[in-house]
Amino acid sequence: MPIIVNVDVMMAKRKMSLNELSEKVDITLSNLSILKTGKAKAVRFSTLEAICNALDCQPGDILEFREE
Repeated sequence: MPIIVNVDVMMAKRKMSLNELSEKVDITLSNLSILKTGKAKAVRFSTLEAICNALDCQPGDILEFREE
C-alpha cells in the first residue's frame, strides 16, 4: 500500500509507549497496533487529530505517500 503509517517513528521520537499513546488517544491497544503496523484500511479524522495532539505533530508526520 503506498500510504505508510509512521506512528511508531513519532512514538520513538517522543519516547512514548504504545500503552501510553493508547491511554492518551483513548483507543484500544489492538486498534492502535493495527494502525501502527500499517494494517488499517482507514483512520478517522478524530483519531488522527487525537494522535497528532498526543504526539505533538502534524498529520503529515503520521501518514506518508510513497510511489510503489
